[in-house]
Amino acid sequence: MTRRILILALAAAAACGHASSQRYNRATAKKALVKLDQPGVVVGEFHVTKITDGDTIWVDGLDKSLRLLGIDTEEIYHHPDRQRAVEANWDQYLKDMRAGARRPVKLETPVGVAAMDWAKKWFDGVEKVRVERDHPAEIRDRYNRYLAYVVALKGGVWLNYNVECVRAGWAPYFTKYGYSRRYHKEFLAALAEAKAAKRGIWAPNLQHAPDYPEREAWWNARGEFIEQFRKEGEGRPDYIDVTHFDAMTRLEEYVGKEVHVLGTVDELRSTKGPLLVITGKLPLVFFDRNLATASGIEAWQGEYIAVTGTPTFYEDKRSHKKSVQIQIDRASQIKLSPVPGLDPPTVTATP
Repeated sequence: MTRRILILALAAAAACGHASSQRYNRATAKKALVKLDQPGVVVGEFHVTKITDGDTIWVDGLDKSLRLLGIDTEEIYHHPDRQRAVEANWDQYLKDMRAGARRPVKLETPVGVAAMDWAKKWFDGVEKVRVERDHPAEIRDRYNRYLAYVVALKGGVWLNYNVECVRAGWAPYFTKYGYSRRYHKEFLAALAEAKAAKRGIWAPNLQHAPDYPEREAWWNARGEFIEQFRKEGEGRPDYIDVTHFDAMTRLEEYVGKEVHVLGTVDELRSTKGPLLVITGKLPLVFFDRNLATASGIEAWQGEYIAVTGTPTFYEDKRSHKKSVQIQIDRASQIKLSPVPGLDPPTVTATP
């Protein structure tokens, strides 16, 4: 048995609340890895093996990195030419990177490097971390990374790295994909403290993104949109978030019945017949292209939408494989998340 498999088995035992002194065989450890893709809030306890940047780490025993929830640190340098551009002319670099984009863009900055260095120091000497989720069904993001909070035992106290990163000023409270269900108040308090103390990205003399007011307005508008959907859907199984691991299964159970769906506009796929708008793994089918334009969905790529419709099965003529889709017959079936500074088209309800 390799050390990696053994640690994985121990972590799985910790997640289940059992004693971890028992040795596990290879088959048991393999089953434990499968459990990591099952619903649950606490994943287990692990050792940190790599710090990718301020908001992404690796732990021993997992096959993908952890994308840390509630934070978004600036990027480290992935392109040497961008580092040279920063060093040559910071203001010009900012102008070139934005280049007329409607919304703020990711930036590789000295503060991004500083955030990674701070993360390395924060985890230095930490024996183990506890990996937690915000919601049992929110397991991986679109890049297949695990979505997680990381709680570490430091000086005999369990501290939430995600919240402490905001408190240190290396990240805003990142609400672009929804408010934290479990640590919302802690994030808000940490953010207020960092701003008041002018730490990190809130310091006027450091080279960081200058447009955080714009970013926060955009992210918080999305966060409010998601929060409203969650509140409306409390106790309602017909409200389905397509990012949840069981979304497609739940949609299949509602074939022929009306549902309310939350997701982002991930792809516009033009076919010889209808226009397909993909959100998660769910196709929204527009046989009328003008209807898609009228709904505003074509201009909302990457943004959140809420959809009301009836799932149906579609059978592929070649593979005969059935999949779930929702046909859009009225522009009013689509509700767009607000984007400050970007006005949605006027949606006319069609009877």
